Amino acid sequence: MAEASPPPAPNVLDPSPPGSNDWSCEPSEAHPNPVVLVHGLSANQANNWGYIAPQLAGAGYCVFSLTYGASGPPTVGGLAPMEQSAEQLSAFVDRVRDATGAAKVDIVGHSEGSLMPDYYVKFLGGAEKVDRYVGMTPLWDGTETAGLALLNRTGQQLGLDPVLRASLDPVCGSCRQFLTGSDFLKKLNSDGGPAVEGVTYTMILTRYDELVVPYTSGLLDGATNIVLQDGCPTDLAEHVAVAFDPVTLQHIRNALDPDHATPVRCTPVGPDAPTAATS
Repeated sequence: MAEASPPPAPNVLDPSPPGSNDWSCEPSEAHPNPVVLVHGLSANQANNWGYIAPQLAGAGYCVFSLTYGASGPPTVGGLAPMEQSAEQLSAFVDRVRDATGAAKVDIVGHSEGSLMPDYYVKFLGGAEKVDRYVGMTPLWDGTETAGLALLNRTGQQLGLDPVLRASLDPVCGSCRQFLTGSDFLKKLNSDGGPAVEGVTYTMILTRYDELVVPYTSGLLDGATNIVLQDGCPTDLAEHVAVAFDPVTLQHIRNALDPDHATPVRCTPVGPDAPTAATS
């Protein structure tokens, strides 16, 4: 293995969640792929992965995370156009592979982090570097939240697209890309759909997703699609709470290590996943 570049210095303005970004971590024979955690819109690595990162690290995985697409303070990520964020993810994955000597990584993403990495996989060479791809609250067909997709289409039909681009895109370049029918989603869904051959996809959805509307937008052809309530009707986790849900965590661990999958134990979970802190 070539000599690895030194790990990045800790950023006090963008701390890593517990268990993440130990650049001396050596992948084990049981878990040879480092896990890269990819946060959602307006989140960052610390607040999105405070529950899942230490749980995966405690299970023996080398866990890494980043804050990407920050526009302004590094505490607010995911705001840049997703094409730019995918470039940042590409560079980060290469850094993880160099540090660990691993040929491939597994990706676990939430919300935007379940969607944006596929641009890296499909268009930026990530298919050769990603083995398993787990998405929570994904939105392959976009979202109609609060009718925003309809409003966006109506504005375009009325010739207001330049106004929308000038007012919203500088603040959140990714926001309109999430809307049903966006150019970004059309490109991602082109040539047979988002799923890329050679990558194993698992999608985790919740019926109580108030931001991905309809929640079935997260279903992906060629993936193992899991709706939390199908196996656990008492799991009421909504969009954000899925990242703090012990039921979700069990599905993630099974997806990362299917040869040692275990039955998922149904735990009553409130909308804000209060049981996660004690699981």
